[in-house]
Amino acid sequence: MADTICPGTNRIGFAVFAVSHGFPARPMTRLVSCLLLLCAMSLPVSAWAGESASRQVLVLGRVSDDPKRHAEALQPMLDYVVPRLRQVGIREGRILMARDSLQMQSYLRRQRVDWVSDTAVMAVEYRRRVGAELLLVTERGGGLDYHTVFFTWRGSGITSLQDLKGRGIAFQNPYSTSSYVMPAAEMLRAGLELDVLLSPLDRAAPGRVGYVFARSESNVSTWVQKRLLDAGAFSSLDWERLGKRLPQAQADMEIFHETASVSRAIEVIAPDLDPRVREQLRKVLLEADKDPAAHEALGRFFDTRRFVPLDAHTERGLNRLRADLDLVRERLE
Repeated sequence: MADTICPGTNRIGFAVFAVSHGFPARPMTRLVSCLLLLCAMSLPVSAWAGESASRQVLVLGRVSDDPKRHAEALQPMLDYVVPRLRQVGIREGRILMARDSLQMQSYLRRQRVDWVSDTAVMAVEYRRRVGAELLLVTERGGGLDYHTVFFTWRGSGITSLQDLKGRGIAFQNPYSTSSYVMPAAEMLRAGLELDVLLSPLDRAAPGRVGYVFARSESNVSTWVQKRLLDAGAFSSLDWERLGKRLPQAQADMEIFHETASVSRAIEVIAPDLDPRVREQLRKVLLEADKDPAAHEALGRFFDTRRFVPLDAHTERGLNRLRADLDLVRERLE
């Protein structure tokens, strides 16, 4: 069973606390126990047992604002993988949550996380900033690749990116590949000037495009359908799901521009991971879709269908995405 560690938790401290408070103690015993507790709590997480050196524990990381929900998604996959890594010394699996991508980069750099499943834009960042290795491409939510679709409400008069001048567009969040980085870069390359809006009710300056983060795909489409904003941008997979879930809402809107495709998700491993563990993990994941025992774990793992190797097509998409990220950072952040 996988353990879950939230940012800031030091499990040595909790372990000593439990032992030192499990029976009546005399004053001197209490003093010694308290000193041991304080010493343990001052240790970094990587010092709890020599697990980084022995590689008996595989740590799966996730950037999360909802640790409980994401732990429920990660744990079945970790429980499936760990027994199949025993031949390379893995005996236990744990989950470590990060509050943002910068903290996850720190975990990867300091050997606290071995494996991360994330979006393509985050994978690009992990490889560039900490030397992480991109292990496999993940087919998730209906496809290996996806692209961004720009859409508007019918009758808005918007037929191209240039028509967005003086109008507002909704993105999902600043970490989204398909609903921020890719569409923002596409607009910048088209010569558009972008400004962040205070809210959906705010208005763009003449000749410029205003954007606001809606926080979810459903908010992006709803704000456009309700005419709070003139346009929205999210993944082609989200557009397909909208048509199945709310066909009438989709019928009220139309796509006016699309970007090139990029991988939906990437499995990333820490640069220091034991090569034997890396290769066995790769083998287990590649074969998981053919194993009936993995069916539930894959489904819970963010609706994963299978894992496939990276190829030239994948790398071309990631190189474009890296250029998109650089452009957005230079011009908007």
